[in-house]
Amino acid sequence: MERERIAAYDEYPFDIPAIRSMHSLAFHPDVTFFVGENGSGKSTLLEAIAFQLGFGPAGGTRNMQFATAETASDLRDYIGIVRGTRQVADAYFLRAESFYNVASYADEVRYLAGYEGRSLHARSHGEAFLAILNHKLRGKGLYLFDEPEAALSPSRQMTALASIHALVEDESQFIIATHSPILLAYPRSKIVQFDESGLRQVRYEETEHYAVTRRFLADHQRAVNDLLRADGS
Repeated sequence: MERERIAAYDEYPFDIPAIRSMHSLAFHPDVTFFVGENGSGKSTLLEAIAFQLGFGPAGGTRNMQFATAETASDLRDYIGIVRGTRQVADAYFLRAESFYNVASYADEVRYLAGYEGRSLHARSHGEAFLAILNHKLRGKGLYLFDEPEAALSPSRQMTALASIHALVEDESQFIIATHSPILLAYPRSKIVQFDESGLRQVRYEETEHYAVTRRFLADHQRAVNDLLRADGS
């Protein structure tokens, strides 16, 4: 983070506690997860990293540069990337919120190589994501995913986890912003918590995603009843 160039920390995105306190962040060589509540800054930082790596704002490959509504934060102009010695042969930035735009652009320019020659719109959102994971990504790559679980059922998240592991075994690295306790269980990873105290590394069992899911599944009837009573229902 090039903190000396930031004029003020009371404006977005520098007023986000996790961003405001950031100096540097080291990544796991296999998988780094960003976790935190909505608005905690995890997608904002992932987007800024993607920009520095040459991706377009909507995601896709680095060749997919097309105009979209300008929503990127200024954070992209105030961070620097220090690269390791690993050679990157492939790269992809998957954003759940703009995936439709990427699929439409691929159709428009007939950029269907790696998508089994089929439009991503010709299948469900989850099937399209798995097609990217299993066919488009070639390995020895750097892959950024923003909330990939938005497209996937729990069983498909487990399928995705196995595919991620296969790519890690093929010398790939992932940075994933997620709310999924299934994806977060991947063992060869680092989990970075974004919250009011800043950024900190946590264990899987320390994440709210794990704790809330475990409590709910242990006694879902009681959990639902407690929620409804608290809501006045």
